[in-house]
Amino acid sequence: MKKLTLVLIVISAAIGLTLVYSFSNPAPAPQEKVVWYQVTVIESVVPGGIGRSRMISQDENGKMEETKLENFFSLAGINFGNVRENDQQITNKITELSNEGWKLYDVTSGVYSGNSNSNNGIFITRYLFNKMETVAEE
Repeated sequence: MKKLTLVLIVISAAIGLTLVYSFSNPAPAPQEKVVWYQVTVIESVVPGGIGRSRMISQDENGKMEETKLENFFSLAGINFGNVRENDQQITNKITELSNEGWKLYDVTSGVYSGNSNSNNGIFITRYLFNKMETVAEE
């Protein structure tokens, strides 16, 4: 009976030490880093529809994607159908990125015109997204 009691005490102590060790040394938390994704929209403001408009995106690996957009102007003047089409494509891209876990971090916009008398120019808007990504352990 004394042997059985001693064996039970030793087993209980071993289990107790194992539990204490397990909870006192938790597994290290996975490391995370911020990754970035940029979308640049260049919309041409050139009369007659001869300008070029694009949406260019670059992911965290440097992969580029270019999407053709419509020009703001046609031969008849500003084309609101083209503006709506561009807005829809930009919104689709933002929705796609949001669904992939990207968060909109910053939006910067600007206008370029050759000079104050020029009818030519561009609108440029940059959308910067980020998300946290787990770093693979080495």
